[in-house]
Amino acid sequence: MATKILMPKMSDTMTEGVIASWLKKVGDTIKAGDAIAEIETDKATMEYEEITSGVMLYQVPEKSTIIVDGLIAIIGKAGEDFSALLNGNTTQTSATQTPTAQPIVKEEIKAPTPAVNTSNIKAKVIQMPKMSDTMVEGVIATWHKKIGDSVKNNELLLEIETDKATMEFESYEKGTLLYIAGEKGSSVKVDDLLCVIGEPDADYKALIEAFKGGNKSTPEVALATQNTTSQTASTQSNTSVSTNNHQDNGRMKISPLAKILAQEKGIDLNTLQGSGEGGRVIKRDIDNYVPSAAPTTQKTTAQTSSVIAQVGQESFEEIAVTQMRKTIAKRLAESKFTAPHFYLTMEIRMDSAMAAREQMNSFATSKISFNDMVVKATAMALKQHPAVNSSWLGDKIRINHHVHIGVAVAVEDGLLVPVIRFADQKSLSQISAETKDLAGKAKTKKLQPADWAGNTFSISNLGMFGIDEFTAIINPPDACIMAIGAIKPTAVVENGQLVAGNIMKVTLSCDHRVVDGASGAAFLKTFKDLLEAPVRMLV
Repeated sequence: MATKILMPKMSDTMTEGVIASWLKKVGDTIKAGDAIAEIETDKATMEYEEITSGVMLYQVPEKSTIIVDGLIAIIGKAGEDFSALLNGNTTQTSATQTPTAQPIVKEEIKAPTPAVNTSNIKAKVIQMPKMSDTMVEGVIATWHKKIGDSVKNNELLLEIETDKATMEFESYEKGTLLYIAGEKGSSVKVDDLLCVIGEPDADYKALIEAFKGGNKSTPEVALATQNTTSQTASTQSNTSVSTNNHQDNGRMKISPLAKILAQEKGIDLNTLQGSGEGGRVIKRDIDNYVPSAAPTTQKTTAQTSSVIAQVGQESFEEIAVTQMRKTIAKRLAESKFTAPHFYLTMEIRMDSAMAAREQMNSFATSKISFNDMVVKATAMALKQHPAVNSSWLGDKIRINHHVHIGVAVAVEDGLLVPVIRFADQKSLSQISAETKDLAGKAKTKKLQPADWAGNTFSISNLGMFGIDEFTAIINPPDACIMAIGAIKPTAVVENGQLVAGNIMKVTLSCDHRVVDGASGAAFLKTFKDLLEAPVRMLV
């Protein structure tokens, strides 16, 4: 009997995974224990081994993003009919999943909806254009035409209030205005129905039904949106001019698109002659403009702006968000806006720590870094202040008696936090060796789930980049994270005299639901004492 293979939960924070590559293809025989796919999680790319034997009957495409417990493949007997599993008519699951789990497929497999043929309807649907990069909906400010009015190409149809400005919208279709989606003050989402323009007797209702029925993208439904993107930078013009037939009560009669094109080409607006309705300057007038007709005796503001604008060229690239970056964004946003953060900053004299490190490295099996000393001092201070080594669980607070320190490591796709377990019980050499090993695994994407799970406190160190001090966002489920700055030579007061010293600033971010200011301050005092007298970490 065919069996569903569902997206496994391969880390404690994983909500979805990407099929990085299939190691088995449809038709291949699979034995229990075979690796069938590489799955990219929020932490690393890992091989997935299937414990069910059979023939690969179905698999989702590579690079598909599937939520945890979503269908990724079907295994069964060769030639077996598995269509019922795709249609969701059974609750059978792979042996790798909990039997009661209901699979949720991120992209459901549905039969295509038959397209509605509206090609014989002599009308066009006009959609709400996206008139700024952040616009999600527009408000109808003013209709310049009413139902039954004749509309010409490039004629002002309405004014739309966006999140940035109120802008004019010109019709790129000609005909009769048959239908409008809303009166003045109505909100319409981007790409939703705005109005319909066509022949007076056109069956526009059928066109609207086809549009609202989900056939927006089918060729049979005619949409008038291809030219609207050119208006996204057009703003409402209140420019006044003294002469010319394209004026209306001091307001220049020029389309927003024509105005932008004129400014880009350095054309003096006062020299233009409009060929549109009522002498309105439209795009055709800009396209047909003869440069020799422009005045040469002085440089206009528009010409100056054009020269400036042409000095550089705008460019950008868009990079697909990785699973790791998605999870970082989600978890840290939840932490920042859910946990009430407060911050405690302290200066620590590092002269003794620097001298001790130099002596220890003369015989240490693994070179000890300042970060290793920070980890050790943190772990010892947490044992004395367990309230800081805790987590918020909603209806209770968990105070951890073990100390697992998460150390943030920057990798190409973002940030990983491998964990030094029982750090308080390990020597500085052990911490050094383990930190180097985990950092290497993090950068080569070889960390396993056990390497990043279970942290009770986190450290983020940007001192090696020359950062004096910063604040870090708490890494759930911890109640605190400590940000470590650079060690800098500084003038300090010692016995009433200014002397040279080496200072390191640290900032403790605390979840106020768990940790009070006094508790955080007491922890930092102990941490400071340990680093300023590092011999205490050796006994």
